[in-house]
Amino acid sequence: MSTVFTKIIRGDLPGEIVWRDELCAAFLSINPLSAGHSLVVPEAEVDHWLDLDEGTNKHLCVVSRKIGSAIQNVFKPARVALMIAGFEVPHVHLHVVGVNSIDDMNWANAAASVPARELAENAERLRSAIKGA
Repeated sequence: MSTVFTKIIRGDLPGEIVWRDELCAAFLSINPLSAGHSLVVPEAEVDHWLDLDEGTNKHLCVVSRKIGSAIQNVFKPARVALMIAGFEVPHVHLHVVGVNSIDDMNWANAAASVPARELAENAERLRSAIKGA
């Protein structure tokens, strides 16, 4: 059975995609810790990041850096954090999050919902920053 992330990547579920290539996609979190919070997800349904092949693992990190640079340029946080937790969905995903303090990484502070229009605007801003890089 496909994961929710595979369904987003395939277009079976809505998602604000900011990056797509042959190995992965990145899309905005629907429960973000901050504006632009993105998930970088491999096409392959692998549950634990330690089980990724080395090439895919490296590629996800390269893409995460590009997304992180776009978040830095667009939203101007003090830092951009990268986290792999893996408990929410059994499909590897790297969280790329703009933060101003360590407290910003507290999942209790994640948005319960974000208006679709705001997500779409944030995604467009990130896509533009990525293209301009």
